Amino acid sequence: MAEALSLLFPYSAVTGDITVRVAVSYLAEQSSPEQGRWFWSYHVRIENDGSAVVQLLERHWRILDGRGNAHEVRGQGVVGDMPVILPGESYDYVSGCPLDTPTGTMSGSYRLVDGTGALLDVQIPKFTLLTPGLS
Repeated sequence: MAEALSLLFPYSAVTGDITVRVAVSYLAEQSSPEQGRWFWSYHVRIENDGSAVVQLLERHWRILDGRGNAHEVRGQGVVGDMPVILPGESYDYVSGCPLDTPTGTMSGSYRLVDGTGALLDVQIPKFTLLTPGLS
């Protein structure tokens, strides 16, 4: 099972009892390289391997384009949701990232809260945004 998950989600990070997995796909149909626009979708799975219920409150992304320019994104929840993740359960969502370069990276963190009110900062693994055919 773990091997299958690593094939589906090649990027992962573990913080305490929380695992964050990411898969990324280049979307040629939403990209316009001739106009300086490249677009990727990313699928995130947040797994709660602990014994406490957690809720995702905030996200923080650091996006680097191919020129090394950084863009910070902070906000409540993810894709309009502040999911509650029960012990042994996971939460999946898909979002996207446009860039004006054909390569980049994303990394960041989520802030979660457990049933006692304790805040947890959970790492999102760094992943690469790469246009197919580039090395």
